[in-house]
Amino acid sequence: MKVSCKEIDFLVDEAQSFPGVYGSRLTGGGFGGCTVSLVKNAEVAKSLINHLQNRYKDQCNKECFCFTTTPGPGARVMSIEHTSN
Repeated sequence: MKVSCKEIDFLVDEAQSFPGVYGSRLTGGGFGGCTVSLVKNAEVAKSLINHLQNRYKDQCNKECFCFTTTPGPGARVMSIEHTSN
């Protein structure tokens, strides 16, 4: 079962071939989803965003919304509820 679409596949391929990108993949599939790309630094992120927006507009004739973020601390226990019998 495929959850991607040609536009998302295009963005992943473009990002993965961009210098300074460690990897890119689909996330949140269903209605096309979006991509997450790991990049070397903020400068590469800015260049990648510019590249993707231009290439996506040329290839798909649509706007490409991009933003940067940083990873959080990951999964962890927030609280444990205790019940007494």
